[in-house]
Amino acid sequence: MDRRTFLAGAGALILAAPFAAEGQQAKKVYRIGYLSGSSAGFAPTSHEKFLQGLRDLGYVEGRDFVMEYRYAEGQHDRLPGLAADLVRAPVDVIVTIGTPATLAAMQATGTIPIVSPVAGFLVERGFVKSLAQPGGNVTGLTTQIGVLKLYQLLKEAAPKVTRVVYLYDPASQWGDSEGRLISAAKAANLEVQPVALRDPSNIELAFAEFRSGTNGLVLDRGTALQLKQDQICQLALQRRLPTAAFGRTFTDAGCLFYYGEDTDDMLHRAALFVDKIVKGAKPADLPVELATKYDLIINLKTAKALGLTIPPSLLQRADRVIQ
Repeated sequence: MDRRTFLAGAGALILAAPFAAEGQQAKKVYRIGYLSGSSAGFAPTSHEKFLQGLRDLGYVEGRDFVMEYRYAEGQHDRLPGLAADLVRAPVDVIVTIGTPATLAAMQATGTIPIVSPVAGFLVERGFVKSLAQPGGNVTGLTTQIGVLKLYQLLKEAAPKVTRVVYLYDPASQWGDSEGRLISAAKAANLEVQPVALRDPSNIELAFAEFRSGTNGLVLDRGTALQLKQDQICQLALQRRLPTAAFGRTFTDAGCLFYYGEDTDDMLHRAALFVDKIVKGAKPADLPVELATKYDLIINLKTAKALGLTIPPSLLQRADRVIQ
């Protein structure tokens, strides 16, 4: 090899070296925070639906992303600390399950993107400016079904119901919640008594507030109620109260029926928001989406125990019937 050929070859190697090194650089592994007010053991399918969404987009856990789970175990006062912990991690995006978790994440960071798959009424609560233009660091999907729909379905399932209690988690409410509950009840020809579950460790205390003549119960979708669903549904059955719920797992626990958005589908769809964000999209520019699937689940075993005959027209609309 002559000197000219050697120098040309050496130069080519030197020029190629940076490109080779660049090609050998490790691919970024995204760190995804998952913040929930619930318990890790309560609804394992929730995060599994989200993970399946990522897998369907081609992501492999451990290779493309790692998860940072934080659960408040029903203690909402823990959420701000858990959110701050994710910010310190730091994570590339935070997925928040429920209204209290979304609020805690917003208070912890104004820069890390937040994807909220299931929080209700994001615009009305002021979490985003509008569905089309969120405008901040929060986007995702939002539930929009109001309590009037549950009142109407409860009246259809149990026509004799006239006085209902709306049992709710105060951490998930906003603004004039009681005013909206009362107004919706009037539209459905019902009287309503809003009762806050202030001490989840003492469900009987909340039931003791029910006024005489109460003959129906509607349950909020709040985490505090979901973690105590077995006890709530059992007490409702003992009092012979037809019970409608926003949480789909309440029917498995013995409540009469559930109606609402298919939250499993919403969690699955949330993965697409995370995908867009890690590829460079800004949450402020990603329109908030609504549910496209809804569920009506009826527990016929409970209906029989209550002496109710569910109208065939309602049964025909059910997506699932528990015998």
